[in-house]
Amino acid sequence: MSKLVTIYGGSGFVGRYIARRMAKEGWRVRVAVRRPNEAIFVRPYGVVGQVEPVLCNIRDDASVRSVMQGADAVVNCVGILAEAGKNKFDSVQAEGAERIARIAADEGVARMVQLSAIGADKDSDSDYARTKALGEEVVLQHMPDAVILRPSVVFGPEDQFFNRFASMSRLGPVLPVVGAETRFQPVYVDDVAQAAVMGVTGKAAPGIYELGGPDVSTFRALMQQMLGVIRRRKLILNIPFWAASIMGSTFDLLGKLSGGLIPAQVTRDQVRNLRRDNVVPEGAKGFADLGITPTSLEAVLPEYLWRFRPSGQYDAIKESARNLRAR
Repeated sequence: MSKLVTIYGGSGFVGRYIARRMAKEGWRVRVAVRRPNEAIFVRPYGVVGQVEPVLCNIRDDASVRSVMQGADAVVNCVGILAEAGKNKFDSVQAEGAERIARIAADEGVARMVQLSAIGADKDSDSDYARTKALGEEVVLQHMPDAVILRPSVVFGPEDQFFNRFASMSRLGPVLPVVGAETRFQPVYVDDVAQAAVMGVTGKAAPGIYELGGPDVSTFRALMQQMLGVIRRRKLILNIPFWAASIMGSTFDLLGKLSGGLIPAQVTRDQVRNLRRDNVVPEGAKGFADLGITPTSLEAVLPEYLWRFRPSGQYDAIKESARNLRAR
């Protein structure tokens, strides 16, 4: 019988790529999510019955344990960028990770992969970075041979980074950003998935891996590159951190008063994170130690951002037509 992996958050942005790769490796895959009916799209990743979405709430021991029964490995991809309702940073990224690792140890699960983030620091003033670090700490307490992945900002067709700003670029002549000079090292989602699969299959040694792409760029430079791909000219306006903090506090308050009905464009915690560079530190283990060559932005961005061009898929044809000379 083929081996079984349970992927918590397996229908999310990174999780779905891990699920697809694990299915190709011949593993049975349980995709543990809060809303299985919205994760039906993962089933075609394998043959009939190979990949199945199952109900799970990582805030509950019994729920986490039930979907882990018989698993040979577990992957935790659950994380949030902003708090909403009962999904708080501590309950999801620290307590949730601890619950998965503790139960995995109880169940005798052989391997665990924890998806964290570059910048994880338990002394950080950012709740996101602090709880990511606490999650790593408690995972290693229960599963000392776990593989922990710390990616920089992740890009790919379903990302919430380039897609979001490309969509914003259609609304006016100005594209506002917070932390224009903050440096990032964007990493392709399928490269992160490949690293996770190596952790599950035992091809990656236990430890922490910092994952960044081949290029380091400022936030401003990334937006200029994105605008070049979608063929739009916009003024990139840097919002000072003090002003962004006020905006974040206002959105946080509106979100609480509306019960989450008013989505935050930026939160105060996100502003704190944007003050720090998001790059692989010197000397850290990374893709090179895994034998993976990271994919560049140039190779992928045009494949999914073309829809934000003024004429969408026809933009290149129209551009070519303008260059024709009458005979």
